[in-house]
Amino acid sequence: MDKLRKIKSLLADIGMPPAQQSDLCALTILAMAGLKEIGSFASATNNWIRIHDVIAFINSNYIAKYAENSRETFRKQAMHHFRTAALIEDNGKATNSPNYRYRLTDEFLKVIQETKKTKEDNSDNDALKEFLSCHERLIDTYASKKTMRKMPVRINEKDFTFSPGSHNRLQKAILEEFAPRFAPGSECLYVGDTTHRDMVKNEMKLRELGFDITLHDKMPDVVLYREDKDWLYFIEAVDSVGPMSPERVRDITQMTEGVKSGKIFVTAFPDFAKFKRFSELLAWETEVWIADMPDHMIHLNGDKFMGPRQQET
Repeated sequence: MDKLRKIKSLLADIGMPPAQQSDLCALTILAMAGLKEIGSFASATNNWIRIHDVIAFINSNYIAKYAENSRETFRKQAMHHFRTAALIEDNGKATNSPNYRYRLTDEFLKVIQETKKTKEDNSDNDALKEFLSCHERLIDTYASKKTMRKMPVRINEKDFTFSPGSHNRLQKAILEEFAPRFAPGSECLYVGDTTHRDMVKNEMKLRELGFDITLHDKMPDVVLYREDKDWLYFIEAVDSVGPMSPERVRDITQMTEGVKSGKIFVTAFPDFAKFKRFSELLAWETEVWIADMPDHMIHLNGDKFMGPRQQET
């Protein structure tokens, strides 16, 4: 079993994410250990080394060629994750210092030194067992952090989680702040997550209302149905693209030709600055809701609301 394959196997056993089991990452470990293809793992060292030196060692000793300007790739794909997993350490200098160096940690050096080139697995590596007993696997750490970052959201009296991100924060606000104020008692018939497109999709109710759900690629971000008034709210959550423009309203109208319920078109923005950025693109006869001002709406359909304001008593 060649050294590259063996180190990749070791990185998998130690719990590195798949992206950190690549050729680049395995070659980085070999370079930091000073290991050439010929020779035993027992000869591994952990001298201080620069990324420049890592690239030069790989290019000289392995069938791989990395350009000098790929240093940032090595830093982001390998060094950052290896340091988090306690495979390597730095010398504490400023990152822009010419004296900034990395090296293998003493405990991971022992793991490499006890690796057997001829073995198909690492089951007899006591140093590896000791390392794993003292450190959480990085793949588990990242999975845990990803779960922690997810946003809880209540939809139709059930608990869901949205993936992190500004678009999903706005969708959460639509469901938890807009709906109770302006669509009370409504049911969410459709909402997607940035990683789970159809998180909620009530196909039975959508068909019952007359939707052609084969065109779901054109679905707005959120669809609410208020049964007591037989109103449908088509809501676009706009953080960077996709307001209720005349073209968007036309697309949704065509998609819902068979729908007899009242149709309300809403563009939701996170703040007033985003609204101003898109204001000239918005279609007439639509509504605007801004999450930063959740108690108010902007109506682009003045004929329905023309008249004096009610006097306060």
